[in-house]
Amino acid sequence: MLFKNVVIEALGYELAPHRISSEWLEDQISATMKRLGVPKGSLERLSGIRERRFWDPGTRPSDVATLAARKAIAAAEIDPGQIGIVINTSVCQDYLEPSTACFVHRNLGLSSQAINYDVRNACLGFLNGMDIAAMMIESGAISYALIVDGEGSQEAVQSTIQRLQSSTTNSQEFRDNFATLTLGSGAAAMLLAHRSVAKQGHLLNGVVSLAATEHNELCVGMPDYMKTDASALLIAGVQLAAQTWGLAQERFQNWSDDQIALYAPHQVGARHMAAVAEALGIPQQKLFLNFPVLGNIGPAALPISLAQAAESGRLQAGDHVGLLGIGSGLNCSMMSVTW
Repeated sequence: MLFKNVVIEALGYELAPHRISSEWLEDQISATMKRLGVPKGSLERLSGIRERRFWDPGTRPSDVATLAARKAIAAAEIDPGQIGIVINTSVCQDYLEPSTACFVHRNLGLSSQAINYDVRNACLGFLNGMDIAAMMIESGAISYALIVDGEGSQEAVQSTIQRLQSSTTNSQEFRDNFATLTLGSGAAAMLLAHRSVAKQGHLLNGVVSLAATEHNELCVGMPDYMKTDASALLIAGVQLAAQTWGLAQERFQNWSDDQIALYAPHQVGARHMAAVAEALGIPQQKLFLNFPVLGNIGPAALPISLAQAAESGRLQAGDHVGLLGIGSGLNCSMMSVTW
């Protein structure tokens, strides 16, 4: 899908307050690691993640998504009553029902005419939410859209620690649970606008997507448990990313590395990002990476990376930016943005 009238008007994000080091996590399961012959330091060495963050106990995804949303609305300097839709894209949910979006809607005091619902698609959810909102803006149905995401990893990580502390944990179970220890917490929000009312002018040019659902059991998650075949997921994910890159080259006029100034990717860890860069033929220094200190924040990773890239001065007006997203399932989307 190509767009002519959709603008990224503002971004906001919130980082969880408690830093949790990989060294501390390994200390909690040191007996099992020693028994299974897993060297100390493996978590950071294999993932590249030094630390990740946790919220205070009892923090709800809607609460932190609301904090990020308020920052985005304040940055845009608009009346929240102008927002036509709020889409929550988080893996983490307040409840099975109602939607987490309806709590964000209430917290922000949005208009009763503002549509609100959840879109869930693993780590790709935020890009899917952007795509849906952009189509509504492009059609003229609404002028402003708010996409939000609030992720909290502490429950899954703490449950995994308890599971791996068992004296009966074997090597296969350790490998299945290992990726869960890379998860982090964070919240993000993005305000999209029709260019006729926009102030910033960060144009969303278009999006392409591909699916490879034959790999839908390589990463299966529940609130307190995630089982991951990390090696197979890496291989299949990188292959799908390369195919999606090829589709982007067909659909977008200027989709080539020499015309893209920076990439804001979903990011899992060091091995994954190195493999993606190699497969796509792009230099790693063009990837804005924060996983070493934030871990894998799920759908919130990409918008937080984009916001931090802008804050750090890595983006200049007119730069072509590539948004690279992939999620368990497998699904992949890539977006073209003119900053």
